Amino acid sequence: MEIPTGVISYINGPVIKAKKMSEFKMREMVTVGSKKLIGEIISLEGESATIQVYEETSGIKIGEPVAATGHPLSIKLGPGIIGGIFDGIERPLNKINNISEGFISEGIGLISIDTEKLYDVNLSVSKGDLLCQGEIFGEVNETPLVINKLMVPPEIEGRVIEVVRNGKYNIETPLVKLETSSGEIVDLKASQEWPARIPRPIEKRLATDKPIVTGQRVIDTFFPLAKGGTAAIPGGFGTGKTMMQHQLAKWSDADIIVYIGCGERGNEMTEVLEDFPKLIDPKSNRPLMERTVLIANTSNMPVAAREASIYTGITIAEYYRDMGYHVAIMADSTSRWAEALREISGRLEKMPAEEGYPAYLPSRLAEFYERAGYVSTLGEREGSVSIIGAVSPAGGDFSEPVTENTKRFVGAFWGLDRKLAYSRHYPAINWLSSYSGYVGQLAEWYDENVAEDMMQLRANMLKLLFEENKLQEIVKLVGEDVLPDDQRLILEVSKLIKVGFLQQNAFHKEDSYVPLKKQYLMLKVIDTMYRRGSSAVKLGIPISIIRNEEIYSKVIKIKYNIPNNRLDMFYDILEEINQFYDRLEAQYA
Repeated sequence: MEIPTGVISYINGPVIKAKKMSEFKMREMVTVGSKKLIGEIISLEGESATIQVYEETSGIKIGEPVAATGHPLSIKLGPGIIGGIFDGIERPLNKINNISEGFISEGIGLISIDTEKLYDVNLSVSKGDLLCQGEIFGEVNETPLVINKLMVPPEIEGRVIEVVRNGKYNIETPLVKLETSSGEIVDLKASQEWPARIPRPIEKRLATDKPIVTGQRVIDTFFPLAKGGTAAIPGGFGTGKTMMQHQLAKWSDADIIVYIGCGERGNEMTEVLEDFPKLIDPKSNRPLMERTVLIANTSNMPVAAREASIYTGITIAEYYRDMGYHVAIMADSTSRWAEALREISGRLEKMPAEEGYPAYLPSRLAEFYERAGYVSTLGEREGSVSIIGAVSPAGGDFSEPVTENTKRFVGAFWGLDRKLAYSRHYPAINWLSSYSGYVGQLAEWYDENVAEDMMQLRANMLKLLFEENKLQEIVKLVGEDVLPDDQRLILEVSKLIKVGFLQQNAFHKEDSYVPLKKQYLMLKVIDTMYRRGSSAVKLGIPISIIRNEEIYSKVIKIKYNIPNNRLDMFYDILEEINQFYDRLEAQYA
């Protein structure tokens, strides 16, 4: 069959127009020019087509050919993804570096995961078995932390007529032959392909009623994220977005991490690529890369590939979700992705909307975040994809279009505050502007797995912080001394919450990760300080005596001084607090 070809008629950066394109399809992947650059058809009108090219187009000339591939932009899925570092269209950067050291040369083609490497394949089916879509027919130990479960691709089912012996095979070797009900013979391999822009099918969505435990107190206790949920981390330059995503990647109880460096600065992405391979997974003491996928598309890489990188990452995440894994995606940052949409839209001469972004920005953001979820897969396994997207609003302005539209589609909003960051309060999540829509759904889980009064303690602490914020307005005008003692107590206890609980040291052995039980006991201590202090104020005891420097200092330092495996020490602190206030009340009774 002859491959359809067109002719380039217009070039504007990554946007190319071609004529004689009537035989091509919308969203079809094409090769452009004599260099065979990879592109995708984004518009068809009569004989003309508009193509966005995922590589640098310098040197391409009008009149050069455009050739069809017959399929959309697809991601090759199989063993070899975990631990890999890819560009925006899943081309392995290590392999590219071997071809053209130090840079990505044009026309290297759509190379993907290694098709030559041999894996130990352990098949679990026999001749005569009936296989349905999504069923597992074998396993490959992809890394010591991840077992790749070989699945029947969607929309394929039939009876097994041939099976190879267990042994070493590459991902392109036919392992199982199926005969479908129509008599067609289908080969099942260790790999499959899936169009990046189309969500992988599922059986049904399930309730998001289990949290992602991150070990970060401000998230787990105050603004939790459910497995299968969505969160945004907006913040200006230097507020700690990337560091926070590193912490979440390292400590969250997701099985697999997909980190998308989307349009970030090259030196920042280099730091990620150098740091991640050195990180040790705290749960297994193995390298964190053995359960991580990195997608790097820096700001100096082709802008169209940046737009595609988000879809590459989410497709890889859905693939592992279908195996029954819980996957967390870190997208850093969706603002740079939106800027890529804006640039391509401008080159297409589309009518701009607010701040020059295309009118379809909200729908694209919605499409991305809607691919998260806790689901029952086609093979009746439970898995989830959770999306944590960083947003980089220009000048830290949360009213700009990307942040505002992101807020419409995410369940948790962790707003980073520049004042907190510059005062060295990390994580710099502003407790007044942040929120989580998952609190109600997760309350039962916290009741059963942590403590029955965990959510009530959370509500009490947030109430104190909001009251403290109002009081600070008065303090700024007339000073703290004019406040009654019950309100001064609120200021003192709020300091305990902010410094002793919300502030967390990512580099401290005990404080980098905090189990939920310890988070609860820390809140219990602070709540006890407030309740006993309030009782003392009612007895007329001066705030200067109630605020005992030794006890307050000890409470602030419990995050460092009480190891995560010695939670019994909290009961000694509680006993000491109660004894102090008992003596105090006895003196003033």
